[in-house]
Amino acid sequence: MQFIDQAIIFVKAGNGGNGAISFRREKYVPKGGPDGGNGGHGGSVIIRADKQLGTLLDFRYKRSYKAESAEHGRGKRQTGKTGVDTVLKVPCGTIVLDSAHKKTLADLVHDGDEIVVAQGGRGGRGNSEFATSTNQAPRIAEPGTPGEECELMLELKLIADVGLVGFPNAGKSTLISVVSAAKPKIADYPFTTLTPNLGIVRYAEGKSFTLADMPGLIKGAHLGKGLGIQFLRHIERTRVLVFLIESISEDPKRDYESLLHELASYNAALTKKPKIVALTKIDLFEETALKRLKRVSFGKKIPIIRISSVSREGLQPLLDEMWRALKSK
Repeated sequence: MQFIDQAIIFVKAGNGGNGAISFRREKYVPKGGPDGGNGGHGGSVIIRADKQLGTLLDFRYKRSYKAESAEHGRGKRQTGKTGVDTVLKVPCGTIVLDSAHKKTLADLVHDGDEIVVAQGGRGGRGNSEFATSTNQAPRIAEPGTPGEECELMLELKLIADVGLVGFPNAGKSTLISVVSAAKPKIADYPFTTLTPNLGIVRYAEGKSFTLADMPGLIKGAHLGKGLGIQFLRHIERTRVLVFLIESISEDPKRDYESLLHELASYNAALTKKPKIVALTKIDLFEETALKRLKRVSFGKKIPIIRISSVSREGLQPLLDEMWRALKSK
């Protein structure tokens, strides 16, 4: 399934119905009073989070949505039928923004969260509403008001417990394919992962958490280089960050600091999340080089786990550390 995490749509609520001008016409009642009913209210456009959805793909093919307009009022004080609301379902984690001003209108995190993005027009009053002791036969009625309309931007930020951070080809996709049921595309070249992948990790009986494999970062990602902003947007939702650093790198600590810099440049709050460093591909290392690697430090209180997704070495200690970080947060 294609992953779409952003879409622009136009929404229009239904118009309110006009009030009616009508008078009673009954046998033996030659001068019946006013009985024009009110117009109905127009339907609204509502956006609602649905846990069954995982992409905004549908909004890429259809971008205009309208709610039903109301019926006009009728004689015998009959109110016009109310217009039917239009409900647009989006994945949990969708942010609704005013497209013109980029102002956040709602953050629909949980299943069932909703927002009325375009209010239906109000129905106009019929002439029966205008009757007074001095004007017993009013010939005026109100028109219904138009429904609201606007252009919106929908932006999906994945909700995951643990996010994998690393340069392209650092081993993120391989790791998530081994510890979860996710099946991302894996190859030995940069940017194999072009969209985020979510996997459920079964840690123990009755214990599980979601793990997100994000597209690789490069220098300048916070400025939109590479897959830049597309990636960083999703990291904001994660509770714990795991930095995957290639153990065969010339300078693992410099790689870690570069990744940290990209996160801080995008949103300083990201660097305050619990962090774990996983040194990957240790199966390619010789024993003497591993001893040197053990002396590398990434900062106080930051756990360092040496792993190989190919040989499965270190994977259980890494999962233990992820679970510990989640439980302590």
